Parts: sequence; C-alpha cells; structure tokens
Amino acid sequence: MPEPLLPDVTPAGEGPGTLPTLEPFSESRPLTLGVELELQLVNTHDYDLAPYSDEMLRLMGKLSLPGSVVPEMTSSMIEISTGVCESAAHVLGELTQLRDALVKCADKLNIAVVGGGTHPFQQWHRQRIYDKPRFRELSDLYGYLSKQFTVFGQHVHVGCPSADEALVMLHRMSRYIPHFIALSASSPYVQGQDTSFDSARLNSVSAFPMSGRAPFTLTWDGFTGFFNKTTRTGVVKSMKDFYWDIRPKPEYGTIEIRVFDTPLTVERAAALAGLVQSLAAWFLHEQPFTPVEDDYMVYTYNRFQACRFGLEAVYVDPESGRHLPLRDHILQTLRLLAPHAQRLGAGPAIQLLAEDAELGANDARWLRQQQARERLLPEVVRRGGQRFKGSG
Repeated sequence: MPEPLLPDVTPAGEGPGTLPTLEPFSESRPLTLGVELELQLVNTHDYDLAPYSDEMLRLMGKLSLPGSVVPEMTSSMIEISTGVCESAAHVLGELTQLRDALVKCADKLNIAVVGGGTHPFQQWHRQRIYDKPRFRELSDLYGYLSKQFTVFGQHVHVGCPSADEALVMLHRMSRYIPHFIALSASSPYVQGQDTSFDSARLNSVSAFPMSGRAPFTLTWDGFTGFFNKTTRTGVVKSMKDFYWDIRPKPEYGTIEIRVFDTPLTVERAAALAGLVQSLAAWFLHEQPFTPVEDDYMVYTYNRFQACRFGLEAVYVDPESGRHLPLRDHILQTLRLLAPHAQRLGAGPAIQLLAEDAELGANDARWLRQQQARERLLPEVVRRGGQRFKGSG
C-alpha cells in the first residue's frame, strides 16, 4: 500500500477533450494499514475553533515525522496520516509521534488540538475555506455545505490482494458499518445543542451527492464500467468525487473505510484500525459469506440506528432479518475475530473495544458525561484537549 494522502494528481487520461479513466488497482501488501485523522484546532480562551492550520503546518513541516500532515476543508482543521503500517501497534506508534508533535506545536501557538467528530458549539458560517484550489472548487460547487463540512473523521485503509478481492472485501465490510459507527461515535453536539445522536457528523456527510454506499459489483471490470458511465455524465471527474462510506482506492491498492468519527484518543483510533485489520483477515482466510445486493436492504436502517443510538442501537442481520441489540452483535463479532486478532497482534485492540462495548461506553457517552458534570461546553472541549494529549 503506497503512503496515504499523496498530493492531488490529475486522473489518468484526463485532459482537453478526453474523459477521465480509472487508474489500475495498485499492488499492496494484504492487511497493511494506513490511518488518517482529521483534528480540531481550538483557541485556549473560549475553546472555539481557531484558524491556525497554516501556522501548525509551518511548525510541523520543520519536524521529521512518519506519515504526513496536511490541511483540510476549513482552516481550523488539520489532518494527520500514518505511513504504511503492519499492525495496530505500529499505527499507535506513528499516531503517538504525530500527536506529541502536534501538541508541542500547538503549545507554541497557545492553541489546543482536540479529537471528536464535531466541535460542540462552533458556528459553521464563521469558518474559512482553506486556500487550496480543490477546496475553493468544492466551495464554489457546494456553497454553505462546504463550511458545514467542518466535521472530523477517521479513515482507515486496508491493503487488498487484488482489485476483485478488494471489491468483495468492501461489500463484506459493509455489513459492519454500524459496528464502526457505534464504536467510534464522538459527535453528539452540534451548534451548542445535544442532537440526541451519538454520531451527528455523518448527517453532514449525507448531504453531499455521491455519498452513502458504493454500487454493488464484485469485479473490477464491472466497477470500471460503472466509473466510465458516471464520468461520461460529467457528474464526477475522479474517485475523489465519491463520498461513499467505503470506497476503493486504486492508487494505494486499498479499500478506505470512512464512517468513523475521529476518536478522542490515538489509542482508540489505533484500536479501530486493529478491528478493520482483523475483519479483513477473517474475510481473506475464511471467506465467511458471499455479499449480495440484498444485504443493502437494511443498510440505511442499520446505519441510522448506529448514528442515532450508538451502542444501544438495534441491528438487523442482513441475511436472516433477525433484530438484535447492536452491542450483542459487536461482542459476538469480536469473539469471532479473536484468533485473527491475536495472530496480527491486534489482541489488545479488540480487548479494549470489547470492554467498552460491554459497558456501553464510547466517546459520545464520555462527552455527555463531561457536559452533565460541567454544564459548560467550552470546559468539555478543554477536557477533550487534555484527553487527546493523554493527560485527561
């Protein structure tokens, strides 16, 4: 799997009078990982978002670090990414280095770095679009949605043996989208209000065209045909225009899971990567089921349940139609994955997630507990910054 987050490139074949073409699916080492985290930059006066991404990028650029640090849609956001990692422990090691560097740079600027899928009380109309051609283009196209997209997610790439196997893995992984959402949920507050959702962030993502689920095809030839039809309409120009919950990334030889809220800690981010890797290993080694189009009959319902209720959601099994508590299905899944997790060194990651699922604990619950205690959202953000540092 190549390094995540390469600079923007023109899609292969794109030029005057030509249509974009889908690039070949690159080789990658199966089950390798790459993790991206979008993070909040806040001031230390009232803990609102602060437009300091340029200053942070300048300071971080002077350091020798793994992965990369890049701007995001608005100037109070920053994104860090690992390089190619072999295990959850490897992910944690790189994220910890990046986190520690971010904290030191933020201290120099008298700001703080915070996790979480939304900032609890920022006002979207005050945000500034970061000065980058693609972000300006998206702002022109999507209007106010671009500033409302000041939300923060974790993306996990996992290496796949081939293009066809990547698509099969993508559609197998789709059954576990509710599990990913519930375990990572950290966005209960929007514009100063408790939304009653554990993950309100995904409501912002859903406003964009080409969001939701990928088309059902299990062969790269079939997917290429879909891509060609879509680009002929002029609706999309490259894979970057698809905001699907999971999408193939042919330039890296991966699939990319995009539904995670950014966790409050790098430890949880690494644990979620370990979960993805363990699921992928189970799929590759045991071929437990063949995905079918009918799996998606309950997809939107399960996704909504997980966003709204988190670990207290109802899960509808797409094969049997049986309704059961999502938390029970998560625990069943984690037990099933345990042998694969142990072999990959992801045992501690799975154990951490299992313990939290048993307790019904995710980051959304932690944030609500802080607000119930403090009755002041800026103090909740301050405590979130301490938690991200590893001292809260």
